[in-house]
Amino acid sequence: MSLTELNTFRREYLADLVEQESGELQLIDRDVMNAVKNNSILFENIQDKIDKKLTLGQRVADSVAQFGGSWTFIISFFVFLLIWMSVNILFLASKVFDPYPFILLNLILSCLAAIQAPIIMMSQNRQE
Repeated sequence: MSLTELNTFRREYLADLVEQESGELQLIDRDVMNAVKNNSILFENIQDKIDKKLTLGQRVADSVAQFGGSWTFIISFFVFLLIWMSVNILFLASKVFDPYPFILLNLILSCLAAIQAPIIMMSQNRQE
């Protein structure tokens, strides 16, 4: 038996099952049968509809989560940290605005984490 014949019998079997369940083939059942016949996939892209319904806060949360989880953010923030420390240690040796334990830098990092974490969690909860 060839694959084509096997698929034909499968389609007929599915059609019989659907007819036994509902008595007749509905429009959606016909669409499914045609998709099986043509070996195509039935789907509808609803992402555009979802994107239109997003509030400003949801769009901002998605943008922050997308940027905050990217290599661009990680590398640029690492460069920022290196610049901050080197400016305070090397260039401003006599008039340092944030001396060695970098308390101001720690405060900035803590504030960033305190703001960024809930925003990313909001985005992830919405996307679920």
